[in-house]
Amino acid sequence: MRMIGRLTSNKVRNVKPGPDGKTVLMCDGGGLWLQVSAGKSGQVNKSWVFRYAVAGTKISRTSREYRRERQMGLGAAHTVSLADAREMARQARLLVLQRKDPIAERDASKGAAVAAQAKRLTFDQAAELYLQKFEDGWKNRVHRSQWRATLADYVSPVLGKLDVEAIDTEQVLKVLEPIWSTIPETAARVRGRIETVLDFAGRNGGNPARWKGHLEHRLAKRNKVRTVQHLAALHYDDIAGFMGDLRAVDGIAARALEFTVLCAVRTGETLGATWDEIDFVARWWTIPASRTKRDKAHTVPLSDAAVAVLRAMAAIRHDQRVFPIAGNAMLVVLKEVRPGVTVHGFRATFRSWAGGCTTHSRDVCETALGHSIGSAVEQAYQRDALLAKRRVLMADWGEFCGKRSAWVTSIDVGNPPSGHKIGARGAASMI
Repeated sequence: MRMIGRLTSNKVRNVKPGPDGKTVLMCDGGGLWLQVSAGKSGQVNKSWVFRYAVAGTKISRTSREYRRERQMGLGAAHTVSLADAREMARQARLLVLQRKDPIAERDASKGAAVAAQAKRLTFDQAAELYLQKFEDGWKNRVHRSQWRATLADYVSPVLGKLDVEAIDTEQVLKVLEPIWSTIPETAARVRGRIETVLDFAGRNGGNPARWKGHLEHRLAKRNKVRTVQHLAALHYDDIAGFMGDLRAVDGIAARALEFTVLCAVRTGETLGATWDEIDFVARWWTIPASRTKRDKAHTVPLSDAAVAVLRAMAAIRHDQRVFPIAGNAMLVVLKEVRPGVTVHGFRATFRSWAGGCTTHSRDVCETALGHSIGSAVEQAYQRDALLAKRRVLMADWGEFCGKRSAWVTSIDVGNPPSGHKIGARGAASMI
């Protein structure tokens, strides 16, 4: 009589439960059994079971080994064929021969698979973990924001929800090809950031975003000559006429733009200005490091014209913000007064005037714009930031801006400070 392989496919297919639906066990040998039972609705259920004995505790007096029987389900017969069931039983017998419990081994394998799955990351998850770990060490705030912006705009829509292990070269190219020729510099940064995130995630195998020896053969090489595009700026000969026209415009946005020009600062620095940053006694404005491009606090000496704008704003103070307006409000005003000019361009206007029309030193002019001067050692010893000399420079700039216009700031308030002309349209004219 055969000890293994007793069943046939026909027997498996035709066997039925016993009388009154009693469960029937049919032995194939080697611990493999076919279990046949009747379901509640009368259907026939067939499943494979591997029965085996595992070693337990030793009884020292007799040196006999206590053994207990266990049953391991191998799956339903409609899914697991007879041949598959025999192979699974064979693998289980090998484990028993090695004094291992097949059920315990299976559970451990499942646990390892679950743990491995839990460790797997999508690209977005890996990118967020990378940024949380490293971005605080990046001194340049703009660099930090650009990292997040490029990932959100170009990478996440394509790779964001994909497992880092599943990302391949074709998917990376799907991100890069649409922008490779149109915005090449951004595309190059995007490629490098994808490569960095995948390396950080500990991806197995090669990195599909790698350039050398890989993507360099799939993407066209570009000319490295860079064309610098300057933002549209007003010539300093026209600044006085512009300021005269601007002062004729009522509203907070117009005053914010006037203040931005007089202080030669960036749009974001003005929009974020709060009253606790202004010192009317010392007549300066301290912009905190969090709002400057260099991540270093910048002090701006205030000219008479700049102070006049601030006093007018103080008369209608709404909240802690000096200029409570929307982000594009100054640009809207500028388009009405001087179309084709940018707000940031007035910094170039200021620098061209300072370099071409004054005797102020380069260091003073550059420091007034919040630029770094000299080496790190020189910067460490230049702790006064040339404040006294910059005060003279900003006073000269304020006078130059108003030399052909009335020294009056117009704003919509009911009770103006002394010496200021007030618009007649009321607060409804705020932009």
